[in-house]
Amino acid sequence: MLVKSLLVWMALLTLAVLNGAFRETLLTPRFGAYTSHVVSTFMLCMLILLVTFVSLRWIGPPDSPAAWMIGLTWLALTLAFEFLAGHYLFGSPWSQLLADYDVLKGRVWVLVLVTTMAAPALMAAWWRVFRP
Repeated sequence: MLVKSLLVWMALLTLAVLNGAFRETLLTPRFGAYTSHVVSTFMLCMLILLVTFVSLRWIGPPDSPAAWMIGLTWLALTLAFEFLAGHYLFGSPWSQLLADYDVLKGRVWVLVLVTTMAAPALMAAWWRVFRP
């Protein structure tokens, strides 16, 4: 289960990078930084839910606590990548990395983190209710 959930997280990471490239090359020049940030955030949340829906039965968490553990693992990996790769690999200053978490300034990136954490448990519940 752990290896499968890590493989799915790497697919999510790839989609997040592609989503960011899409935002920067197509959305931002046309709609501006703020609108692009919001649209891109919601697009990524939907992609996370879709990939989780498709892959969760393959991952095979046996119960709800295991699904939550997958989500928490994905969250930890996402935060580690965001901050460590963002700072040390891509050279972004800490202040810039933290700016995406300022919801009072309209930054909605935190929704991606909440979705990443909750998606496995939400989709596990969906499968239990609608696909016994």
